[in-house]
Amino acid sequence: MEFNADLHIHGLYSRATSSNMKIRTLAKESGKKGIDLLASGDCLHSKWLAEVKEAEKIDEGTFEMEGTRFILSTEVQAAKRVHHLLFFPSLSSVEGFKEEVGKYSKSLEADGRPYLSMNGEELAELAKDVGALIGPAHAFTPWTGMYAHYASLKECYGSRAGDVKFLELGLSADSDYGDLIRELQDITFLTNSDAHSPYAIRLAREFNTIRAKDTTFDELMMAIKREKGRCFVRNVGLPPQEGKYNETACPRCFEHYTLEEALSRRWKCSCLATIKKGVRDRAKELSDDGIVKRPDHRPEYIHIIPLGEIINQVMGISSPYSKKGLGVWEKLITEFGNEVEVLLEADIKNIRGLVGDEVAEGVHAFRSGQVVIVPGGGGEYGKVLLPSQAKNLKKRVKKKRFDGQMTLTDEFKQS
Repeated sequence: MEFNADLHIHGLYSRATSSNMKIRTLAKESGKKGIDLLASGDCLHSKWLAEVKEAEKIDEGTFEMEGTRFILSTEVQAAKRVHHLLFFPSLSSVEGFKEEVGKYSKSLEADGRPYLSMNGEELAELAKDVGALIGPAHAFTPWTGMYAHYASLKECYGSRAGDVKFLELGLSADSDYGDLIRELQDITFLTNSDAHSPYAIRLAREFNTIRAKDTTFDELMMAIKREKGRCFVRNVGLPPQEGKYNETACPRCFEHYTLEEALSRRWKCSCLATIKKGVRDRAKELSDDGIVKRPDHRPEYIHIIPLGEIINQVMGISSPYSKKGLGVWEKLITEFGNEVEVLLEADIKNIRGLVGDEVAEGVHAFRSGQVVIVPGGGGEYGKVLLPSQAKNLKKRVKKKRFDGQMTLTDEFKQS
């Protein structure tokens, strides 16, 4: 069987997270997005773990509510502010891990994503002891990504680097970025939403399609390790240029710079803020030769745009939570089953007959690669514009054509 999984979200007890991030709401909304399996997130937080336990227990590490399966996971911040993602096989594994890290943290009950005064090697050692799997969260992201502070898995995880079987790319990168780096050739890439809201524009904006025998923790772990025929068959995510850290830019005024410009300015923007190196430039730095080397096991990467973004653009709606836009979205989901079906499979003629020409043409423009990307950077999301909106851009704004499922061919060589 094949199923869709979003393996990085946060509950309502994490900072800057919607109060609607509740297990029951997540279960309901996941079905609309076409997601079968969610990682719980925040499982070290007692109140959030209590919510997870309200779901039906399928096995020691798998739970279900309203047709959506959940596995136990958390994101933690450790040495150098680097974020790590962990998956646990059971409640006892979570409790064992929590008992050990309690002495290294004052925030286990204060924040769903706690700070632990431990380094990557210590974390990986403890993860191994409790049967958990660990890897870098949004690995390329400035400030909190592994590659923002370390040059390699070995440098971050020390003697336990070999235990790291996955790496989360993050919203500002795709497989081409990861496959520039030789040490990642045998690593499974994850594409997850890191959602702080349960609704359509955030939840499962990135996800994975997995081949396994069941939607359980054990089957997921075999897929990550590519054992017994289990594997990832598709990574689905935003065009990396839409991520808010894609290009090198100023985090105050959002002026964009080439790497050469930033170096010549000694990383000082005209507004006197410090320029932040973008994911694209960092990936190039870590590459031996600037050539994307795609291993045979690497699945296809499909770039996707949230259906809500398309609807709002063609209807001229500014708020992502507009009742008018959500009404159109709900109508499409009711008819076609879930968002993935609408974006990738549904007949354009049927979409047109249901909600009109504008939305149908917007979906068609996305599928045929006619959208234009204004890259993000410095903490500001990029913009993906449909042809009608792109015409109104000022000439000074840098634009990039989104060429269907092959991206970055103007930046990285392929092999």
